[in-house]
Amino acid sequence: MKLQHLVATGILAIATAGAGYYAYSHLLHPPLVTTSFASLAAVSEAVYGTGTVEPERWAKVVPLQRRRLVELCKCEGQVVKAGQILGRQDDAEERSALDQMEINRGQLERDLARSEKDRDKNDATRTEYEQRWTKLEEAKSKIAAQKVRLDSLLLRAPLDGMVLRRDSEVGEIAGPTDVLFWVGPPAPMQVVAEVNEEEINRIAAGQKAFLRSEAFPGRALRATVSQITPKGDPTRKTFRVYLRLPQDTPLRIGMSVETNIIFREKPAAIVVPAEAVAGDSVQMVDDGRIRRVPVTVGIRGSRNTEIIGDVSKGTTVLSPARRDLADGARIRIDNSLTRAVEAVAPSEPADQPVAAPEPAVIAAATAAAPMDPDDAVISAAMTAHIDSVVNDARRNIINR
Repeated sequence: MKLQHLVATGILAIATAGAGYYAYSHLLHPPLVTTSFASLAAVSEAVYGTGTVEPERWAKVVPLQRRRLVELCKCEGQVVKAGQILGRQDDAEERSALDQMEINRGQLERDLARSEKDRDKNDATRTEYEQRWTKLEEAKSKIAAQKVRLDSLLLRAPLDGMVLRRDSEVGEIAGPTDVLFWVGPPAPMQVVAEVNEEEINRIAAGQKAFLRSEAFPGRALRATVSQITPKGDPTRKTFRVYLRLPQDTPLRIGMSVETNIIFREKPAAIVVPAEAVAGDSVQMVDDGRIRRVPVTVGIRGSRNTEIIGDVSKGTTVLSPARRDLADGARIRIDNSLTRAVEAVAPSEPADQPVAAPEPAVIAAATAAAPMDPDDAVISAAMTAHIDSVVNDARRNIINR
């Protein structure tokens, strides 16, 4: 009996200690968590691409033959007319041959004039006249063909416009693979972008796009999809997309840009940090306890995620979510780390992505001060790729 009494006493002591620990850890000293606030934000989903600024109409001036350049106009930035001569290749050999042909034609004309007086005397004189007439016509044809060859050595403007660039110097040898001049109207301009083939079905004419250029760091630039090339490049697995630029764009011809083409957006949605979503729910804080709230996930961003459910603006949620804590568990909030979903200021510069990331999904919170909804989307578009690249880099490091 004494042994049984001791065992019972030991079991009771262990149970009491466990209950005391549970009470201390869960009631008197609950776990410490960090939280965030659900915010009202503009959310968008975009397709990423890279492109170059070009005039909508332009043409290259390329020589037809490989010859040395003997004349070139100094006309960059000048307006020219279609057919205006911009340069000339070495044509000394052709001119010498043309001079000989002209001399031969003169002699044939004189011979024909002499035989014309006697052509009706007999059959022999008539035959001689016809032969000389034929030779003269052949000489004229050769002269005309030689003049065409000479004209092919002249470099002419292919259309009305401005000489946008000259890529050659007098004395160089240039051929059909060398572009000597770029000619076209300087406005309107467009961006010719390359988009991965798996994303092209999401793009349609009329969609708006936001651009980023290293020449204008932190500045959001707008464009509109005007056309999609029907045939893609099977080698590069891309399609060409044309984006029309507004008249007041600061971009210049030849600049490279990054593009975010918006194919889905909401001007206002409830968003929380991506780390606050645990499967199909979020953990709200209700009177010091956790309350699990089922939600439907909408547009996912690398930083923020849209949620649809019984969550309103300003609701406090655990961030990151704590899957180890049961529904209804008491918690303590670390107020020093509590934060709201913040929008990125439009002027904040973004780093250059090192590679084309996956289609950008953007979630930008609406600031307290009034803001153009487009500015919020632009701001998020400028940073979404950075987050994606950083996340990819982290995954690569972990997998090593």
